[in-house]
Amino acid sequence: MFYEKLADNRVKCHLCNHFCVIGENKRGICSVRENRDGTLYSLVYGRLVASDVDPIEKKPLFNFLPGTRSFSIATAGCNLRCLWCQNWYISQLKSKQEIPGQDMAPEEVVDLAIRNNCKTIAYTYTEPTIFIEFALDVMKLAHNAGIKNVFVTNGYISSEALLEISPYLDAGNIDLKAFNEKTYRKMCGAGLAPVLETIRLYRELGIWLEVTTLVVSTVNDSEEELREIARFIADVGVEIPWHITRFHPQYKFLDAPSTRIEILHRAREIGIEEGLRYVYEGNIPGTGNENTYCYQCNKLLIERFGFSILLDKIENGKCYNCGAEIDGLL
Repeated sequence: MFYEKLADNRVKCHLCNHFCVIGENKRGICSVRENRDGTLYSLVYGRLVASDVDPIEKKPLFNFLPGTRSFSIATAGCNLRCLWCQNWYISQLKSKQEIPGQDMAPEEVVDLAIRNNCKTIAYTYTEPTIFIEFALDVMKLAHNAGIKNVFVTNGYISSEALLEISPYLDAGNIDLKAFNEKTYRKMCGAGLAPVLETIRLYRELGIWLEVTTLVVSTVNDSEEELREIARFIADVGVEIPWHITRFHPQYKFLDAPSTRIEILHRAREIGIEEGLRYVYEGNIPGTGNENTYCYQCNKLLIERFGFSILLDKIENGKCYNCGAEIDGLL
């Protein structure tokens, strides 16, 4: 799906915002879409490299079916090259590398979700955009079975592809990695503007959206940049939860220190100052603020520790104290 044929057996991929022009017998930036004799093939259809049952809070989604399970799947590959990728061993493929994984049919994925009492199927761990044909087939079956679909994504999907899957996509968490074009290009091998457009389009399409920013030491941890991110999200929608999470050295970014917890505390303050209703601190269980509060009366509504819910006082989607409508699917 999502490509056009060009002269000399080349093709142009329309799946993501790289819009790769791929020569014969070559692969795109994602390393999992290959041009064979002028036809673009997915190399990862049904080729799962990971599957597990997770709490929905691990995605992270805090305002969407809290306390429920999500059957999570991934294939190998990614269309970004983030230097701090935590799943680099399955996302970062070498050119012409054999595709790892085990075959699974869409029907098997949905059956496993049902058997494990999962309310959602999450397309996660790597970038779900790159296995969109398989994801879409699973998503359609999931909806027929009353199961909702969740993308955990870098947001670099093309608008054409997002519009195609939007009738079956119920929620997403988009990773907004920075608010600086040079940072995106240097550290992730992509551009900032398409990610911002995807965030806007999610909201326009009515897909429930939460945004995550991994606060990386020396990269995006300044007050100025954090405020720019918070202000952008609030401009799109104050109801969009913002997850600010702690960085630990990973992959090719081993020299930077782990993020100071004080910076995450300050980022949360900035998000609230900019008008966001829900700001969560992640990767610091027990010392961060992972709780949901009423934006109107500030009463504690959901108390969390890590991925576990200790208390839930939301009643029919409303604050138990003042009756304010709490955003999301609760």
